[in-house]
Amino acid sequence: MPLIVSQCSLPWTRRSILTLLATATAVAERPKRAPYVLETMPAALPELIDRYRADLRAIDAFYPLTYASTRFEVLREFHQVWLKNIEQLPFDSFDVESRIDWLMLRNTNQRALALLDLDESRWREMQALLSFAPSLWRLEEIRQRVDPIEGRDAAGVLVTVNKQIQELDTWLKKPDTPKQSQTVALRAHRLALELAASLKRWFAFYQGYDPVFEWWVKDPVTKLSKALTDYATTLRERGAGLKKDDRDTIVGDPIGREALMSDLRADMIAYTPDELIEIANREFAWCETELRKAAKEMGLGDDTKAAVERVKNLHPNPGGQPKMILDMVTEAIEFVTSRNLVTVPQLARDSWRVLMMSPERQRINPFFLGGESIIISYPTDTMTHEEKLMSMRGNNEHFSRAVVHHELIPGHNLQRFYNQRHRSYRAVFETPFWREGWALWWEMLLWDLNFPRNAEDKVGMLFWRMHRCARIIFSLKFHLGQMKAPECVDFLVDRVGHERDNAAAEVRRSFEGTYPPLYQAAYMLGGLQIRSLYRDLVASGKMTPRAFHDHILKGNALPIEMVRASLTQTKLDKNFVAKWRF
Repeated sequence: MPLIVSQCSLPWTRRSILTLLATATAVAERPKRAPYVLETMPAALPELIDRYRADLRAIDAFYPLTYASTRFEVLREFHQVWLKNIEQLPFDSFDVESRIDWLMLRNTNQRALALLDLDESRWREMQALLSFAPSLWRLEEIRQRVDPIEGRDAAGVLVTVNKQIQELDTWLKKPDTPKQSQTVALRAHRLALELAASLKRWFAFYQGYDPVFEWWVKDPVTKLSKALTDYATTLRERGAGLKKDDRDTIVGDPIGREALMSDLRADMIAYTPDELIEIANREFAWCETELRKAAKEMGLGDDTKAAVERVKNLHPNPGGQPKMILDMVTEAIEFVTSRNLVTVPQLARDSWRVLMMSPERQRINPFFLGGESIIISYPTDTMTHEEKLMSMRGNNEHFSRAVVHHELIPGHNLQRFYNQRHRSYRAVFETPFWREGWALWWEMLLWDLNFPRNAEDKVGMLFWRMHRCARIIFSLKFHLGQMKAPECVDFLVDRVGHERDNAAAEVRRSFEGTYPPLYQAAYMLGGLQIRSLYRDLVASGKMTPRAFHDHILKGNALPIEMVRASLTQTKLDKNFVAKWRF
């Protein structure tokens, strides 16, 4: 694997070219990367899917740099090989669950290829701002393969990359430089920081172990590290137009209609984004009607904002939140088990844990989270007076009671408990429509079963239900280019009743975190899908509530249309395309 610098590199000296050519000749004699081959095809699909997961993890670990060309090349080859090989399996002889597994394995590889296309298009948008990146990717690949490289040659690459960065930095700071796309500049900012971290790992591999290498490289790598971090700052401040101390502006990276449609197909949602927004508006209207009823019960007439404000002030004192949460968890478990709604193993009841969320993390997650642990958001002594009040109001008693069961039992905690014990190989098929849809469905079912004790509880439950409707609307409109991040914050404040800081944190989580584009829409939509199945199978008397819920949990993570096929034992065709209108 010869050492190659970017085609956009600055001119090299004759001596540098000669030394690099000498290194390239030596390296080229080493075995090149062999094409990916699926050497054996296990007969059982669960074993085959475990093989897929393990091989993919190995590739991800060896090629960790997001936009590196070799990573694109290897992953594309990997997914194409899998698509070709699974076509050879005897689909017509499979039972219901095996057909689901085969279709999901094909779907997962097709989705991965579509995401690679999206990432490659994003790299092309950034390329002019990061023309030096391929040279650093190449150094990292040489390190990973432990290919030989002389310290003098590596230093030459670092010096040249440093010069390229200095030129780009100077160009970006010129007053006549064309204005950059804020989204692309921020994406490039993040990638520059990723390259700086990669450079640090690269040097640490040789530092102290190869004295001659370090003698050549230490000074250039120190200067390049500083140049990279300085340039990342320039990309953020001059490229994206954000002030140095600006921690509040939310930008995000919308993917557009075509990519949204691709994601919907992969999650087996047979609707357009516009149709989903229409569904959300209908659900929102139902919530507003119910909220007016609750306000009237509270003696506030039709003043729903006054009802929400009153509930916000019903919060525990500092230090009292964990005990309140404990009581709510116990109450929720008793509610679902006494009604025989779902099987809750004793170990699941006994082994959940509680953690407190850091103030910094609360900037992204202003409300508590759940899973194996319930992670509580509540004010700390490092927050300002205003931040403390907003956190307490946003995590009041009735808002919290409405979603403790979402995060713990029967929600995410119970999901994860079952995931680790039933069809665990399906974890690779994870979709938020199953993960969040399951937990949201319990909010719907508990409302129908009269879980709220009073009007204040109803306000808490309706607040979150409106919030899930709002997520569909603002997240899809953002990715369609119909709303900007500040408009999304205003929407949550004005239509749902969020505290402004909490609304900003919610939007920041949606667009600047690690969540995929459809994640926020998946809560309500997944819940509506499960509600439709419940009406068809439980309300009709074909299944008991417990059998229905246990089956979903034991089936592990799947798009809900695949859950539907499993519940109804429908043998899907090999040419299956999502078409269920729930």
